[in-house]
Amino acid sequence: MSAPGGPGGITVHLDGRPVLLSPTSLKDGGQAAVHPVEGDPGIVVKLYRDRPGADQERRLARMLTMAPLGDRPTDSAQRPELAWPTSLARSPGGAFLGYAMQRFGEPEHVQLVALFTRAQRVRLFHERADWRFLLGVAWNLAFMTARMHDEDLVVGDFSSSNVVVDTNGFVTFLDCDSIAFTDAVSGEVFPCLMHTTEYSAPERQAGGPATRASDDFALAVLLYQLLTAGNHPYGGVPHDSRSESTVKDNIAASISYVVRPERVVIPRGTVDPSVLPPGLLALARRAFGPGALDPAARPSAQEWLRALDRERAGVRVCDRRPRHTYGSHLPGCPWCARVEETGHDVFNLRTAPVPGAPEARGARMGDTQRALLIAAVLLVLLMVVLIAL
Repeated sequence: MSAPGGPGGITVHLDGRPVLLSPTSLKDGGQAAVHPVEGDPGIVVKLYRDRPGADQERRLARMLTMAPLGDRPTDSAQRPELAWPTSLARSPGGAFLGYAMQRFGEPEHVQLVALFTRAQRVRLFHERADWRFLLGVAWNLAFMTARMHDEDLVVGDFSSSNVVVDTNGFVTFLDCDSIAFTDAVSGEVFPCLMHTTEYSAPERQAGGPATRASDDFALAVLLYQLLTAGNHPYGGVPHDSRSESTVKDNIAASISYVVRPERVVIPRGTVDPSVLPPGLLALARRAFGPGALDPAARPSAQEWLRALDRERAGVRVCDRRPRHTYGSHLPGCPWCARVEETGHDVFNLRTAPVPGAPEARGARMGDTQRALLIAAVLLVLLMVVLIAL
């Protein structure tokens, strides 16, 4: 649902001021679309497809009176951590249509999911796209989640698509209109009705409400993905599965290769969980083991934050290949070992060996093939000589 505008545009009112929205949306979802504002690149307007109810209007109106996260940030280089509503969007006749917020998009910000693939990491973050950078992003994500929980805000629809990250590793939450909170004045509860199955705890999949504990589950999944360069902890197919299993199925059945690898056919190319430092791996196994079915057993955002903080100062730097950094618990670079084993470099688009360093498996294979070819040619020449004699 939207208000008509000029040729190809959509007219809405923000705080009584008419603005024209581009007819082409930046983001389309099942319930709403986000449109840029003509002449103002700093804001966007989210318009609901169906007429929103009075409860949603009350939610947004209440959010406009709140100052979440203590008016952070204080660092001028950091954008706000929440894409919080800035004004209600209404039709020229006064009907509630949606809300305005700051714009977060490329090239300054990209979705967190972009950090889960090598090509996107290198394209968007260049030389900064190493494991140490991912560890810093993980710390920022845990920090922001802990701050939100401290202020009685529940993310609810917590996923890699609803979080964006900038080139400094700072994160910002989008779709704040779905955040769950209780109005401190009226006591009205505003729940989160949305969730993303790949990050939804079993109780959320079963229809339960969004809670801090369900946020803790989604946070654990996201942190594990960041620290393994994109691997989902519930990937793979259980050995006893009679049909193709999905991540959602594995979450519901509490089957994670991080905890019980013997139960799962692990996808080829999966990074070994041991790349996580012991303290972080222990938290992951708590979250995906007992914490899968017992929300009280899950590590909190504060626990993750403390464990991540301990690891940041001890990151090692590989002296063989650029952008290879890793945890201090490992005796050698796991990413170089992976290159030598598979020919695939998680952090570099090219796997050419560094001068003076042992060559990757792909390069060694090339030398071996050349040597065999030379030997074959010499053998043929020797046979020709022997026959001639």
